[in-house]
Amino acid sequence: MSEAQERTEGQSMKDFEGEIEHSFRKISEGNILTGTVIGVTDTEVLVDIKYYTQGVIPAAEYSSDPKFSIRHDVNIGDEIEATVTKTDDGHGNILLSRKKASDVLVWDRLTEYKKNAAEFNVRVDSAVKGGVVAFLEDTRGFIPASKLALSFVEEGDLASYVGKTIKVRVADVDAEKKKLILSAKEILREQADKDRAAKVSNVKVGLVTEGTVESIKDYGAFVDIGEGLSGLLHISQIPSEKRLRYPGDVLKVGQRVKVKVTQIKDGKLSLSMKAAEEIPPEEVSEELAEYSSDGEATTSLGDLLKKAGF
Repeated sequence: MSEAQERTEGQSMKDFEGEIEHSFRKISEGNILTGTVIGVTDTEVLVDIKYYTQGVIPAAEYSSDPKFSIRHDVNIGDEIEATVTKTDDGHGNILLSRKKASDVLVWDRLTEYKKNAAEFNVRVDSAVKGGVVAFLEDTRGFIPASKLALSFVEEGDLASYVGKTIKVRVADVDAEKKKLILSAKEILREQADKDRAAKVSNVKVGLVTEGTVESIKDYGAFVDIGEGLSGLLHISQIPSEKRLRYPGDVLKVGQRVKVKVTQIKDGKLSLSMKAAEEIPPEEVSEELAEYSSDGEATTSLGDLLKKAGF
C-alpha cells in the first residue's frame, strides 16, 4: 500500500471514529440540533441528526405559517434546525420542534436582515386593520398601509393585496415583543427614482413643451410634462400683469401651460413659463403639440424631444 493510500485510509478511519463518537453524544431537552430531512409523511418529518437514532418532527411543530403544507413545503435533503422537546418519543426517537427552534433563532436572522437591508418576496396572507400580514421565516410580519405602496393605501383597498407577492425589507424587529414590521415602500421608491433618473437623462435644458398643472403651492406649481415627469414652475417664472402673491391667482390644477426646461439639478426639473414665451413664434410653432379632434394635446415627451433635435 502506498503512503498516500495509507494517509487516506487513516483519515477515513478517523472520520468514521468521529461520527461514531458524535452519535453517542449526550442530547438534552432544549438543545437545538441541525439535521437533514430524510423522510416526510402526512403527520411527521423524519430527520437525520447524526445520532444513533433519528429525530421526528410532528407536522404541527414544523411551521407557524397557516399556509404551511407538509407535502409541498418540506423536501428530502432540506437542512433544518430544531429544538429537542423529548429525548424519547416512546419509540426510541428524538422528538423535535422546528417551530421552537425558529422562535429562538429567527429573531437573530431577522435583525441581520434589517442591518443588511436584505430583500425578500413575501405573499400577503391577510388584510387587517391598518395594513396587511405576510410571513417571513415562518414569522408573522405586519406591513402598515403606509409601507405597502408609494402612497398610503386606504383601508378599503387593503384586501386587494391579499394573495399578491411583493418585495419587502425588514423595517423594524423586536425580539422581546415578537414584533416584525416589513416594508415595500423603500424598494418601490428606489425603483421609481431609478426610472425617473433614466427619463430625466433624456430631457435637455431648453426643451419647450406643454404640461398640466398638477398641484399648486405658495412658492409655485408642479407641472406634469408627460412620461411620468414633473417639474417645479417657481412663482417668479409665472407671467402676471401685476406682482403675483399666490400662483393660484393665475393658475389652476388641470390647466395646460407651455413651459421651458431651464435647469436640471439632482434629477429635478426647473420650469419657466416666462422663458417659453420669449421664444420666437416660428420656433414655437415647430414644437407646438398636435391636436386631436376634441382640441386636447396629444404629443408625447418623446415626440417633443425628437422635434427639438435631442
